[in-house]
Amino acid sequence: MPGRSRVVAAGFLLPALLLLGALVVYPIGYSVRRSLFDRSDASFVGLDNYLALVTDDSLRTAVRNNLIWLVVAPAVATALGLVFAVLTERVRWGTAFKLVVFMPMAISMLAAGIIFRLVYEQDPDRGVANAVWVGVHDTFAESSGFPRARPLPVHPLKAAGGGAFVTKEPVRAGVPVLLPLVGVAPAQMPQDARPARTPHATGTGTGTGTGTGTGAGAGTGAGTGADITGTAWLDFTRGGGGKPNVVDPKELGLKGLRIEAVRDGKVVATATAAADGSFSLPADRADGAVLRLPASNFREQYDGVEWLGPSLVTPAVIGAYVWMWAGFAMVLIGAGLAAVPRELLEAARVDGANEWQVFRRITVPLLAPVLVVVLVTLMINVLKVFDLVFVIAPGSAQDDANVLALQLYRSSFGTDADLGVGSAIAVVLLLLVLPVMVVNIRRIRRESRR
Repeated sequence: MPGRSRVVAAGFLLPALLLLGALVVYPIGYSVRRSLFDRSDASFVGLDNYLALVTDDSLRTAVRNNLIWLVVAPAVATALGLVFAVLTERVRWGTAFKLVVFMPMAISMLAAGIIFRLVYEQDPDRGVANAVWVGVHDTFAESSGFPRARPLPVHPLKAAGGGAFVTKEPVRAGVPVLLPLVGVAPAQMPQDARPARTPHATGTGTGTGTGTGTGAGAGTGAGTGADITGTAWLDFTRGGGGKPNVVDPKELGLKGLRIEAVRDGKVVATATAAADGSFSLPADRADGAVLRLPASNFREQYDGVEWLGPSLVTPAVIGAYVWMWAGFAMVLIGAGLAAVPRELLEAARVDGANEWQVFRRITVPLLAPVLVVVLVTLMINVLKVFDLVFVIAPGSAQDDANVLALQLYRSSFGTDADLGVGSAIAVVLLLLVLPVMVVNIRRIRRESRR
């Protein structure tokens, strides 16, 4: 009997309908009503809470970032999934690769956020991203050995502009040169640096010259007049007791320090300090010149990119999202790729098409329904993204990384909670998701009719 069948069907559907109404319909209706009232739920304010989405700076930022997420994240994740799915078909270890790429899906958003918060750490010794970035940078542009090193006023050096230092007086053949510096942390000293050698005077003929220093390197040496010698060292004795401008036994040489002899604005000779800080310059070129310690010795070490700074925090969080969801896209696209008729691909190759043409003109069009499914699913997902932004973005950059779901939480449960604005954001999110869901439902119905 048709009437009895309807009653039986309604009886079976009733529990599900009650549950759906309690968990979905009622919260939606309450949120719509609450969005029309003020903070205290006492006064009707109409659309004022919705207008706040346009006038408030943090809410405008959230809307802008959600649009960036909506355009970038699904497209990049789908494109990577497509590339992975196509390429893994051609390698023996494709299954293992798919397993590795899909594995992040087993990790919760909270755990992934904690992982990438560490990956994006500014300190290269802790953050993987900056460790790699700094390593690549230093391969092509070596960092300075002694950042923040400087002379004291009593030292025979003075600032020359641009971060360089020069000797206060020109150097002369036969007179040892002292280049003392301070401000080098023990951890920044070269590990193979040795106790500084006291420079000794060199004669101008072939006789002998007596050393003038008081350190362990004092003594006599044959002077040929060929070189101007000196020592560059850290003029600081740990524990105290050292004297300025004197090479004390416990003070180390500044290995690798670059020294230039400059005359009339031109570099006429260069030298690099040895492990004990000693260096030498040819007297025929350096005699009468001033010695310069170029700024390249003292520039700050490159610390990498501020991934979680105001300008890069949103792309950084999107990168974490793509890391998680590219595997999901790859698996779905791979399933669709397995259903593609191989004879079509082989026919195209026989007709002279190269691999790029086969991929662009045959593989991608045949995978279009699967790609739409993946893209729409990810678009719905990114409109609700909250966990990654909340965990990865530090407090100082959360306003710059703000999205609607995060702003919903902050407006509803933050220190200055306003449930009216929070409910308005929830309704806007629902309105943004509905068109995507409608498109997806229509597509599913068209597929079922075929």
